[in-house]
Amino acid sequence: MPELPEVETIACDLRPYLIGRTFADVRINWPGAIHQLSPEQFAQQLLSRQVLDITRRGKYLVFLLSGGWHLLIHLRMTGQLLLGQLPPEAGKHVRLVFLFGDGLPLSFRDMRKFGRVYLTKDLDAVVGDLGPEPLASDFDGDAFASLLRQRKGIIKPLLLDQRFIAGLGNIYVDEALFVAGIHPCRRANTLQPGEISRLYDGIRQVLQQGIANRGTTLDDYRDSQGRPGNNQESLTVFRRAEEPCPRCGTLIQRIVVGGRGTYFCSRCQR
Repeated sequence: MPELPEVETIACDLRPYLIGRTFADVRINWPGAIHQLSPEQFAQQLLSRQVLDITRRGKYLVFLLSGGWHLLIHLRMTGQLLLGQLPPEAGKHVRLVFLFGDGLPLSFRDMRKFGRVYLTKDLDAVVGDLGPEPLASDFDGDAFASLLRQRKGIIKPLLLDQRFIAGLGNIYVDEALFVAGIHPCRRANTLQPGEISRLYDGIRQVLQQGIANRGTTLDDYRDSQGRPGNNQESLTVFRRAEEPCPRCGTLIQRIVVGGRGTYFCSRCQR
């Protein structure tokens, strides 16, 4: 599933191409991709609206449109947002195609049909329950420590909870826990101040690295030009079971935590 770095990469890529352009048409191949609105309602409200900005909230792409509307796209597991004409073989799983005034297409491709598209004036109705942004300038180490002090749950599922902190997924949680030297099954309320500080720094480090490397491609993720990311080459533990830990040489283990495959070093992460 695309996580914060992948969605941020796509948002940054799309801004120079789409800001200022106007939606001229939308081809809806699968109405189920649209949340709540009928295809007719969706097209009626979207067309002729100008893109004023493209941002990100958690794992959602957010298009700020004229008239106070917001177009949000959640890619979920296999969603891709591809700019420009696609080759015929890539069109099989295209669920929507947005066309702009100059004919430029933006295709929402989603093999497994889990992704969703939202069109609303009430942004909080879609993302209002999300937790703080881990890379926001006002989310410092003290704010993170304050959040953790209120929780007793296992640390990995807690970090995956989008209501606790927005944008983290399985890849970057495992990587951040390794950077911090924290076992994924530790209880949040057992973390000492030094461990909390390392975890805060680790989260920001792996996210910033992921953005710098244009995301992690292990399966379906592609950027807006259809290119894979590069961050998979920099992963330390995720999907590296039975490979030596880059710190100590102990073989990386895979366990299941909260229903999710989890990778860690049993020596470095006690």
